[in-house]
Amino acid sequence: MKPTTHRVLLLVTALLVVSVAVVAPVRATDKKLNVLFIAADDMNTDIGCYGVRLVKTPNLDRLAARGVRFDAAYCQQPLCGPSRASLMTGRYPDSIDMHTLNNELRKKNPDVVTIGQMFRNNGYYSARCGKIFHYNNPGQIGTDGNDDPATWDERFNPSGIDHKQEDKITRYGPQKGGLGISMAWWDPESEDEDHTDGLVAKQIVELIDKHKDKPFFIAAGFFNPHCPYVAPRKYFDLYSMKDITMQDLESAKADLEDVPPMAVQRDTKNWPYYFKDVTVDQARQCKLAYYACISFVDAQVGKLLDALDRNGLTDNTLIVFWSDHGYFIGEKGLWYKRKAFERAARMPMIIAGPGVSTGVCERPVELIDLFPTLADYCGLQPPKDLDGASLRPLLTDPAARWDRPAVTQVFHAPNACGYSIRNQRWRYTEWNRGDAGRELYDHDNDPDEVHNLANDPHYKQTVDELSSQLQPYMHWPKK
Repeated sequence: MKPTTHRVLLLVTALLVVSVAVVAPVRATDKKLNVLFIAADDMNTDIGCYGVRLVKTPNLDRLAARGVRFDAAYCQQPLCGPSRASLMTGRYPDSIDMHTLNNELRKKNPDVVTIGQMFRNNGYYSARCGKIFHYNNPGQIGTDGNDDPATWDERFNPSGIDHKQEDKITRYGPQKGGLGISMAWWDPESEDEDHTDGLVAKQIVELIDKHKDKPFFIAAGFFNPHCPYVAPRKYFDLYSMKDITMQDLESAKADLEDVPPMAVQRDTKNWPYYFKDVTVDQARQCKLAYYACISFVDAQVGKLLDALDRNGLTDNTLIVFWSDHGYFIGEKGLWYKRKAFERAARMPMIIAGPGVSTGVCERPVELIDLFPTLADYCGLQPPKDLDGASLRPLLTDPAARWDRPAVTQVFHAPNACGYSIRNQRWRYTEWNRGDAGRELYDHDNDPDEVHNLANDPHYKQTVDELSSQLQPYMHWPKK
């Protein structure tokens, strides 16, 4: 073969290779990442992968095994409405002036860009089914609640027997009105899809199947384990009352002796368990029901993970699981949220997907960090006024250096507010800028926050340092 002919063949071969490369399918890793955004309502960290093996959560456990479980993730306000508005805008409640359950996000912030809106603006299909922004639960099930239309291309609002047959729910204590704050439960012989959360999972699976060929941001908003605690009986059957314990009430009362009154001002009128004349055994039954509802949500999460696997999307989808805040179920004799203690401020958060490491992150992070993290991972430009920070360093290395604290606030009224700062060792809280009391807990030695050290002179330097760090975050009460 002549040299010239040889060179021509080489050139033709090279051109063919280039041509093939141009028309070859784009690898999954080169495509836009999908996002599956999964929310639970009022779920604390009593789940298997967080070390509470009594609670059966095999699907959340397998999700955690795929990615990073954040052991110190905190909400910005332990109340559904402001927490969700804060998360979805990536801004502190004070930044968007959201402190109550009122539907005021767009009224107060007409130009704010939400997470889903950012994805819509970048060509993604954005949809949700169930509760992402605030809904009164169960009263607004089946409606748009306090949803934000600008966030979504499509919205779905199923309603199951937990809403349609409220008269069958057992209540404890002299409770009147709706079941949004209640000690109430029901374990019907039913199928998952008879319930709202089962219908949410069914709809989300259908959306994944339908939109698998284009980038999506799909949000699944489960209403459980928010009260009333309603789930199919098979999930109640996972638990036995003999395994459900409640803190001794004498020790519970002692835990609160050194706590400023404002810290528990919503809870002391009918202490314990929030409602008058609720017995310890009734509280235990509600705790069992709460755990059953967690297992019910877990089963629905499993259906979503299976849908990604079945469609070959797992390797190109960032999966985020979160709850809007933590939840008391009898600790210190308390119930519900809206407190600055660890039990209400801390919630589960798990992130898995391409490029995400596996392991446990012990660094304090915040729900407002999710917005910049999703923008960062998906290569999108987020709004410039976000208060959070991208978690990419911790998703790459869960033990990476992270110097940001987590800040949680409790808003009772304009003249009754608390701000709490959490680093890896300490939780420090000021009520009305310290005028109504302070709290300091050493989590290295007191993880249940039993001993308030704020007034101990041995810890004055620690109090002063944490108070100084907290000052930039405090805006209420106005002085």
